[in-house]
Amino acid sequence: MEIPFNKPYLTGKETAYIEDAVKSGKISGNGKYTRMCQNFFENKYNFKKCLLTTSCTDALEMCAILLNIEPGDEVIMPSYTFVSTALAFVRQGAKIVFADSRADYPGIDEDKIEELITKKTKVIVPVHYAGVACDMDKIMALAEKYDLFVVEDAAQAIDSYYTGANGIKRALGSIGHLSAFSFHETKNIISGEGGMLGINDEKFLKRAEIIWEKGTNRSEFFRGEVNKYGWVDTGSSFLPSEIISAFLWAQIEQLDKIQLRRKCLWNQYYRLLKPIEMYGNFKLPEIPEYATNNAHMFYLVCKNIKTRTELIQKLGRENILAVFHYLALHKSEFYHEKHDGRNLKNCDKFADCLVRLPLFFELGSDEIDKIISVLTQSLAKSN
Repeated sequence: MEIPFNKPYLTGKETAYIEDAVKSGKISGNGKYTRMCQNFFENKYNFKKCLLTTSCTDALEMCAILLNIEPGDEVIMPSYTFVSTALAFVRQGAKIVFADSRADYPGIDEDKIEELITKKTKVIVPVHYAGVACDMDKIMALAEKYDLFVVEDAAQAIDSYYTGANGIKRALGSIGHLSAFSFHETKNIISGEGGMLGINDEKFLKRAEIIWEKGTNRSEFFRGEVNKYGWVDTGSSFLPSEIISAFLWAQIEQLDKIQLRRKCLWNQYYRLLKPIEMYGNFKLPEIPEYATNNAHMFYLVCKNIKTRTELIQKLGRENILAVFHYLALHKSEFYHEKHDGRNLKNCDKFADCLVRLPLFFELGSDEIDKIISVLTQSLAKSN
């Protein structure tokens, strides 16, 4: 029997809530379930405001619009990320300045950001890879020093936290000026496709809602704050239907249960693989002291691309689907000629050597044992 890389988990109430939304006669968006989801995230994670979107890409595009990104503006972000992180700002005409990853973690090297800042820099976009926090104290200090905005790409980081030097524990996505989350079917909680904009700076609150509603003040109208609504700004149809929100609400109700199971599986992988890390063929993920682990993914960093390729092939022959992740954006067909030519060696290492193992709610212990058996045969040998 095949062990897939991912299998969407259904709590059992998704269709009941979708049926309820349909029968309510309000399925176009910004209805009961949308508001319930948004209120939950605002209260649990201390966002000033949340707006559900049809994807994380949409949430990032809203960030670019809210920040008035224009041609010539520069945006600093890691090259080892999904294309949406860059695309949202490229659409507004920005120049993307790619930063290298840390040596010990695929996220942005916080100590290499300052040297990339110019008079044209407007935004820093840290990506919390695998739901593990970047060092937000360092990034926010740079933003304050150079009067920059910070957009947290928290696509993988729901229910993950950062503890700053002041000892205060804060949810990822609640620290930067804006943030973006994903509820794609590969994430911890899902709605098939779906996302969310997190707003932490009060000056964006009103305009975000207008951009979300096609550039109109429609939300204010429905709250009775204005006696008519019209076109007042740019925007698009970023809000999801109530059907998507109803599905997401069923997932939210089981968030703690889902997280407990995923962390259990992550810890089982780590415990069983730790003894064979000593052979030097791979490295296990590292979680900094300031970060929590939301068990979004379990990955290994192989010693080279040959080892990774052989490992994926061996797992495949045993009907186990493991995958590599991002191709470096600075080497992409679309953007490589615009890159300044800097060597991003750590980013290239992760692009060549990182492999993601199956991790989903219904993954069984016997299935993990089978995966570990193949990994042990492949990786538990001296160089």
